[in-house]
Amino acid sequence: MSYSVGQVAGFAGVTVRTLHHYDEIELLVPSERSHAGHRRYSDVDLDRLQQILFYRELGFPLDEVAALLDDPEADPRAHLRRQHELLTARIEKLQKMAAAVEHAMEARKMGINLTPEEKFEVFGEYDPDQYEEEARRRWGDGEPYRESQRRAATYTKEDWLRIKAEGNGNTNAFAALMDAGVAPDSESAMELAEQHRQQISRNFYDCTYEIHTGLGEMYVADERFASTFEQIRPGLAAYLRVAFLANAARHGA
Repeated sequence: MSYSVGQVAGFAGVTVRTLHHYDEIELLVPSERSHAGHRRYSDVDLDRLQQILFYRELGFPLDEVAALLDDPEADPRAHLRRQHELLTARIEKLQKMAAAVEHAMEARKMGINLTPEEKFEVFGEYDPDQYEEEARRRWGDGEPYRESQRRAATYTKEDWLRIKAEGNGNTNAFAALMDAGVAPDSESAMELAEQHRQQISRNFYDCTYEIHTGLGEMYVADERFASTFEQIRPGLAAYLRVAFLANAARHGA
């Protein structure tokens, strides 16, 4: 059974002009001609066309495609092995590209959709995106992480300035208690701990007491967080951890 050039073009999703060109350069010469001289393609020709289009999809120039297909040392199994290797490499590359795009999408959702100038105005030298992967590893794709993303995606510059002011006010109040010699498990410190927990719940996700005490542990264990708090007041990270634990305990958590 043979097929016309128009039929083959329709099968393969290429133009008739492309098939004519492949014939002219002897990359795909039809096996037959009709009495009127029209090109007729056999099933073997279609198999070769499939190979040509595969290599073209992978970016091979036509002369290299011809060399591959006309290699006298190669058999159909060799082509299949080569194609499998090439496809595996392409899949790996595309997966990496997809992961990079997903990361960029998440970063846009988390960041924070501000101009560079606005981002610096709000966060200064602190880069909120640097903790995104940490948050994903720690909380996974659970509801707290997803809820935080949903809310952050809606925040404007003014929202972030408000959230920053709330956080700074809470941290400064803790530092003032330390300066006054107030114990971290005192009533005043526990009230500030509860205020901190509620700020997170109000602005990002439902911060349970379990999560909140986990944050306190992270502030001490993770040197990035510990360093930030230590620059404000030496010992502040440990002070927060005790205050968070005491607050959770008084609420029965």
